[in-house]
Amino acid sequence: MKINASGDTAVIVEFGDKVDRNLSDLVLSAATILSNSKLTGVIEVIPTFRSLMVQYDPLVTTATQVIARITPLIGTTGNDRTYARKWSIPVCYEEEFAADIAEVAAATGQTIEQVVRLHSDVSYHVYMLGFLPGFPYLGDLAQALHLPRRTNPRTRVPKGSISIATSLTSIYPFESPGGWHLIGTTPVELFDYNKTPPALFTPGDQLKFEAVSRSEFLDISKKISAGKYNLEPVELAT
Repeated sequence: MKINASGDTAVIVEFGDKVDRNLSDLVLSAATILSNSKLTGVIEVIPTFRSLMVQYDPLVTTATQVIARITPLIGTTGNDRTYARKWSIPVCYEEEFAADIAEVAAATGQTIEQVVRLHSDVSYHVYMLGFLPGFPYLGDLAQALHLPRRTNPRTRVPKGSISIATSLTSIYPFESPGGWHLIGTTPVELFDYNKTPPALFTPGDQLKFEAVSRSEFLDISKKISAGKYNLEPVELAT
């Protein structure tokens, strides 16, 4: 574990150098400990795949003081973090909503039905949020679906697109440029500025995709627009 200053408003705690579930648990456990400690001057704790950014107010404290305070706390971190919530997210994998699913099937030697099954059978781990507000980096994708990012990224990826690249899958919360392969779409809103917190998911959550038909997708979309669709996670023991 290494702790270094990052500019004049943050320090970075590095736990390793790879995307790994056990490493993520260490990061998230440390994030929980530091957030609950309410350290003077610390503004926010931001977990990533392998590290933790601790942002602080330089008018209140210094990097040296922050490092001295967080070091003994992080030393109590164990590799035993449990998850708080599990989500079930409806996805339509039909080609109308999945621009690249036929290409993905061909590139991986699968049928479209096998791609859907491989993708929806996994319970994914939310490693971190980033790139766009509420954009979840989800692992770990079935090995049979591992592909590099697209050679030619799109300038416009539709909101709600389910995507895959390397060992990860994700959901685009907004229309955006992007280079991942698109294999489905969800009508679920991932980010709402009027809610607290605004992001639907939190690092450490679990997520499973539920395949739905076109008619089911459209029905859920209408309910969401009318404010009549309640997506509630299963609360897991901590």
